[in-house]
Amino acid sequence: MAVASPRRGRGRGGAVALLLLPVLLLAPGVAGFNTEFEEDKSPKLPRCDNPFQKVKVVYWVDGEQMSALIGMTARFGGMVPDTASAAERLPAVIPSSKTGCQKSPQLAGNIAVTERGECTYLEKANAAASSGAKALIMANDIDDVGKMVCSKNDTALDFKIPVVIVSRSSGLKIFEAMDGAKKVEMQLYSPNKAAFDGAIPFLWLMAVSTTACAAVWTAVVVGEEKKAPSGDGEGDQEAAKPEEPEIVELQAETAFVFVIVSSCVLLFLFFFNSIWSAWLMVGLFCLGGLQGLHFLASTLIVRACKKCGDTKIKLPAVGNVTAVTLVVLPIALFIVIMWATHQTSPFAWVGQNLMGIGMMILVLQIVQMPNIKVASALLISAFLYDIFWVFISPLIFKKSVMITVAKGTDNGPSLPMVLKMPKEFDVWNGYDMIGFGDILFPGLLVAFSFRYDRTHGKGVANGYFPYVMIGYAFGLSFTYVGLYLMKSGQPALLYLVPCTLGTIAALGAQRGELSQLWNAK
Repeated sequence: MAVASPRRGRGRGGAVALLLLPVLLLAPGVAGFNTEFEEDKSPKLPRCDNPFQKVKVVYWVDGEQMSALIGMTARFGGMVPDTASAAERLPAVIPSSKTGCQKSPQLAGNIAVTERGECTYLEKANAAASSGAKALIMANDIDDVGKMVCSKNDTALDFKIPVVIVSRSSGLKIFEAMDGAKKVEMQLYSPNKAAFDGAIPFLWLMAVSTTACAAVWTAVVVGEEKKAPSGDGEGDQEAAKPEEPEIVELQAETAFVFVIVSSCVLLFLFFFNSIWSAWLMVGLFCLGGLQGLHFLASTLIVRACKKCGDTKIKLPAVGNVTAVTLVVLPIALFIVIMWATHQTSPFAWVGQNLMGIGMMILVLQIVQMPNIKVASALLISAFLYDIFWVFISPLIFKKSVMITVAKGTDNGPSLPMVLKMPKEFDVWNGYDMIGFGDILFPGLLVAFSFRYDRTHGKGVANGYFPYVMIGYAFGLSFTYVGLYLMKSGQPALLYLVPCTLGTIAALGAQRGELSQLWNAK
């Protein structure tokens, strides 16, 4: 990555860029990732051909309702009802053997809860059914739900009770609740997904607005840089301006660095998908979010009150600090700390989005592309990177690396490198999400088009910025259409890169300006 200095800041931009570099490397993600279980090519045999059902496991501990867990039914056994009213609320019981491989009389009329291991799925299911259990819940030995299927040699498939598997962390929650002779009751049902996802329009608007805002931020909010009159010192000129970061100008070689380093980081998180690695990313996000919130608030305040940026206070061991920073920084730090300590709160998404938007706007002021030659190298590399790690990686690693990393661990924080919006109309709750990279990478091109239009005196009709923004909006719309049709998370750059890079290249060729765009300085 080469560093140029088309506009000098106050010396801290390089540090900020290094701080946010991990976010740029990890940012390409999966737009609209959901938790739907997908059908696959696992064998379907007579009496073992059920569709996989996503199951809501609601449970109560001594009468107090806990947060619902998510499980999945097997190819064999019975199906769970689709409404809570049709589902029985029954006591949960652990068999005499925790693995549930033998009959246990105490299971009669109850829901059996077992661990995976020692015997097969079918042997556990038959033992529970022959004991009179109404359903079987099995805790997996990994933090994921597995697909319980049959082989050609399996027999004894006549039982009718539902068999549900949950992740290891979900199973631990159930077993912990049942310790100490506490009364645990459960209810299993599989509600139908809402036909309309009301969160998507808001998420679409948030992503498009962030991209447009980041592109015009310097010109509209920071304002034009005023040249000092002859004889004035540089200090007087800088005192009248809000603090600006130094610029990092990308070069074509950055694309190859991006692919190699990002792939290594993704593989590291895939193979070492642990709580500590997730908290490391949360820490980096908090640092970047703090910088972003401070930058947004301070530039807005200085824009509204130019004299506020001139007032400085000298602090021991720190030096001169603007009064704006002394006011803004504690508030931004409070927001960051509140989000970090309340990530599981129903409203944590608000703080995450504020921090993420601030960070992305700051990144797009720091990192710039000089021409579409660099844009083509970077965006095409990101395009191939996104497709490979979402769609092709399962052929090599048995799982989609990008989706696995995006999901995080059940017993740790999820990776925060996304904008998210709660699914208010979905009985499964959850969130619609879009990765930061789906805003940052096209955003670099959008910001370039805006700067190019201004430096070449182009307006709305003959410029590039409005059309690239329209291309971005349509590309994001196509992403959600693909999400709806394919029922799985989509690599948004698959749609965004052709709609943005293709738009500016086609317009440039049609206007005879492609060479200027390609070699712009």
